[in-house]
Amino acid sequence: MSGVEPLPFEPRVAAASLSGESDVEWAKATIPHVGAAFLGGLAIDEPTRAAARKMVEDRDREEFLPANPFAFADEQLNRLADEPLVAGLNVRSASREPLERIAESCADHGAICELNAHCRQDEMCETGAGEALLAEPDRLAKQVETAADAGATVSVKVRTEIDGVDLLAVARRIEAAGADAVHVDAMDSEGVVAEIVAATDLFVIANNGVRDRETVREYLACGADAVSVGRPSDRPAVLKRVRNATEGWFESAETATREATQ
Repeated sequence: MSGVEPLPFEPRVAAASLSGESDVEWAKATIPHVGAAFLGGLAIDEPTRAAARKMVEDRDREEFLPANPFAFADEQLNRLADEPLVAGLNVRSASREPLERIAESCADHGAICELNAHCRQDEMCETGAGEALLAEPDRLAKQVETAADAGATVSVKVRTEIDGVDLLAVARRIEAAGADAVHVDAMDSEGVVAEIVAATDLFVIANNGVRDRETVREYLACGADAVSVGRPSDRPAVLKRVRNATEGWFESAETATREATQ
């Protein structure tokens, strides 16, 4: 996909990353129902890799822990180069240096580099990664700047309903830092999606509970540019329903716009 502008993708449905599960084979299985698939999450620096190892050892979680995360990322993205979808790579890092290298790889492959400010696991947050970044928007903005300066299209995965976090202010901050998209786990706070749409020019991907026509319409009515499917992303029937509902929504919107201008 090198040389292809990753945003917007069509159809406006993404498969959202699932820890330790979202690899190239998973992404290929989502075709033809999605326009984008986010691989990962992938821990790319030593603090987050240590946290991922501890999560595996203590709680039997699934995590991607290749010997070389950068080689792994290149290999996975290479295998999606000729597939009819936009690849994304969701990455977790407590430091900026590895982000430059991973973002360059994403840029070379025409992939979206998605910064994970979403993971709520204690081990990951203790490193300063995951949702801990939402409480430190300046540090998150520096990560965005690093990835954007490396030439990548940048998305930030966030979650709502975190005490003390002004997500709208975070969205404005990451946009100013060079982010192109925000991937919002709405957590039953759909109104936040509408607020971000109104306050920024970010490409907004809405996530959480997307299963059918009703949930798709709820998010798109808030102004989201796309929706994403998490846990059921390995169920073609769910992906097909979501794709049909999403395409139907945008086709109706285009028809209404044409009629209004005639």
